[in-house]
Amino acid sequence: MLAIASFFSGAALRICDGLLPRLAGDFSVTPGTAGQVILAFAMAYGISQLAYGQLGDRYGKARVVCCALFASAAGALACTLAPSLEVLVRLRVFWGAVAGGVIPMSMAWIGDNVPWEQRQATLARLLLGTLSGMTAGQLAGGLFADSAWGWRGAFTALCGGYLVVGTLLLARLRSIPGHTAATAPRGSWLAPARDILRLPWPRVVLAAVMAEGIFLLGPLAYLPAYLHQRFGLALSVAAGYVALYAIGGVFYAMVAQHVVRRFGERRMVLWGGIVVGTGFLAWWLIPRGWIAAPVALAVGFGTYLFHNTLQTHGTQMAPAARGTGMSLFAFSFFIGQAIGVSLAGQAFDRFGAAPVLLVPALVLPCAGWAFARALQRRAAA
Repeated sequence: MLAIASFFSGAALRICDGLLPRLAGDFSVTPGTAGQVILAFAMAYGISQLAYGQLGDRYGKARVVCCALFASAAGALACTLAPSLEVLVRLRVFWGAVAGGVIPMSMAWIGDNVPWEQRQATLARLLLGTLSGMTAGQLAGGLFADSAWGWRGAFTALCGGYLVVGTLLLARLRSIPGHTAATAPRGSWLAPARDILRLPWPRVVLAAVMAEGIFLLGPLAYLPAYLHQRFGLALSVAAGYVALYAIGGVFYAMVAQHVVRRFGERRMVLWGGIVVGTGFLAWWLIPRGWIAAPVALAVGFGTYLFHNTLQTHGTQMAPAARGTGMSLFAFSFFIGQAIGVSLAGQAFDRFGAAPVLLVPALVLPCAGWAFARALQRRAAA
């Protein structure tokens, strides 16, 4: 049930990527300006984590996920009625804030109920739901952008999905372990987060995942618009090519158990950074638009070599307050994405695609190498 919930949350995270050119045309703005709908969602999603961690620890992670699904349905429905870009951006703030309780609290629930030696493989199975949703959302964004229904139709479809899965999860809530747990201390609301941030290893994990959000997810949001402009691809085709990024992640999730056992965490994050950085360089160099599709597959696989290792360590930053730990992890990731979307949007409008693609090509391999070295030092200590 949590994987199905993560499917629709993943779809909401990526659906506006393919819709950006349509939004820009409907509201007579540039793609960078239309990107405010992604920026607003990501900012609200990240900041809301500071509340969801405590709510999950006090009242139960599965219960928080269920409430977030119904609130997300309301947010999606409200967005379909937006009369202007300004109103839509404001409503996306609400939607992002309530949607923030789904994926991180699902991961925290797994952290509470799955032993460490099985956790990375189990998180990878949850990742199948998230990545399938991201694939569907990216593709659906392009399809809706090319259709008469446009972005309003896309948001209506997500509203229906949230309602269905929220109702199914509500019916199962009584039988889900730990939904009434109240493990969080009853002191200051920010005290558990402060305790986690005092420790050096959580700070390393959070810095790494923020860098990933800035230099991977931010630029990735403009890839359909780049392919549309450079190669004249239909928005549905461009979004479909980029959606293969999530399929690469699905392939990783299917083989994660074997990859972890064969390569180990250090080589996974090192090669993940190299593969992703090489992919961004390839997107800049490709002579034909269709080549973006296999590159997206490789980048998706490389991303989750890196990200799933970070995610696994995120679940272990604070075993006694796991909801708070995962909320800080998601906060760093999505605030990083918001920063990345803002910077990439400004760069795309002013300088074109070159900095949007070439900066990640340089930074992401360095980030993978740095985290691999940090893992080595931690193991030696």
